[in-house]
Order: sequence, then C-alpha cells, then structure tokens
Amino acid sequence: MKHTAFSKLGLFHMRPQESAEAPDFPLGLGAEGVHELAEARFGDLPAVTGFALAASQLQDGPVAWVRQAGPDRDHGRIMLRGLPALRADPPRLLQIGARRLKDALWALEEAVQSRTVSLVVGEIRDLDFTASRRLTLAARRCGVPVLLLMPYTRDGATAATARWRIQTRPSGPNPFDPAAPGATRWRAVLERCRVPGHTPPHTFDLELDDETLSLSVAAGLAADTPAARPSLHPADPAPDWRHTG
Repeated sequence: MKHTAFSKLGLFHMRPQESAEAPDFPLGLGAEGVHELAEARFGDLPAVTGFALAASQLQDGPVAWVRQAGPDRDHGRIMLRGLPALRADPPRLLQIGARRLKDALWALEEAVQSRTVSLVVGEIRDLDFTASRRLTLAARRCGVPVLLLMPYTRDGATAATARWRIQTRPSGPNPFDPAAPGATRWRAVLERCRVPGHTPPHTFDLELDDETLSLSVAAGLAADTPAARPSLHPADPAPDWRHTG
C-alpha cells in the first residue's frame, strides 16, 4: 500500500491510497504558474472560491483579487469574515472591480507585473488562448502565481499550468448529530495539465478539517458515490437493559 504526499508545506495529511501512484496535489496551485478553477455546474462558484483558498499554497503577502462584473451579481461577493474558516492565516485582499473582460485581464496582468503581491486571483467569465498565454508568461517571468475562477462554460485550449473542475460533495458525517452536516467536501477534477508526467483526468475527493484547516482525501468516498451511512435501525434486536438481579 502506497502513500502519496499531497504537500511539502504540511497543509495536507498523508493517507494510504488503494490505487496506483497519483499526481502530486495540488501541482503548485497558488504557488506558481496559472491555474484555472472552473465550476462543474452553475452554482458551484462558491465551492470554487472555497477550494481555491483552502487548497492554495499561499505565500506571505497581500493577494490582488480582480473581479469582473457579472460573477458577483450571479453568486455574490467574498465575505472577509468567512476567511478564517478556510485558512488559519487569512490573506490580506486588495479587491479590484472591472466592468469589461479586457479591463479585468489588464488588471490581472498589471497586478502580476507589479510584483508587490504574493498571489493574483481573477473572477472572469472567459479568456482566449492568447490571453492565457500572456498571463502564463507574465506569471513565469515575475514569479507571481495566478488563480482564475471561472464559470461552468469554460472550455477549450489554454496555456495555463492546469485546469481544475470543482464541485461540491455531500458533507462528511457529523460525529455529534447524524442529521446535521459535517465537514466540507469538494471534488476537484484535474481536467487539463501541462506538468510533465501527469495525464488528466484525475479526480480528488477532499475534505476540509474544521479544526486544523487542512485538506485530506475524503475517507469513504469512491469515484462517484459517498459511502453509505450505518442504518439507524439495525437488523439485530436491541439489547434488553431491564434489571434481572
């Protein structure tokens, strides 16, 4: 039985894997290069945002968050008070609004070239291959990573390091109340990848530990369905606790 190291920074636990050797997760997400994180379906953008913050290997320094008009209208804006629930050390955000896509792309590239931030995040509707290549070259030249949070319609060629498809999963079991939600879970599918030796698609079912704020492989989740919960009405008869003495 093999183990897969998910991060050298101590952000991820190491758990036994039943399958063959898997790609190292998260392939420099938030640490280097350009990563696209797209919804699996409409309404998954909050999950994309949560996953991006929880999984990113953030460095010290502020984060430039560029938002194109449209996604905030459809899904709302990020709440700064919620950041500590995803990271023990929440980043300082410099939020930038842009009405048009070309303005948002310009702001993203300028933020990267400023070299004064540790990460650039962009909520944009789309971009073509040329724009993705410009961002990738700028990120590589300036050493500033980029995350692009995009809708479910995102498709086609890209020069980005990787494209992830993110969706929500049923929460983990609550140890104190079987009827209440438990730990947050996401499914991240590596859809496209330019890292040598990693051939997509590859699926990661991940769980956020509320206490340690670390991610681990979600126990009991197979490729498609969560593990069945134990029945509340077992077939064996309940023990007789009446006094017999």
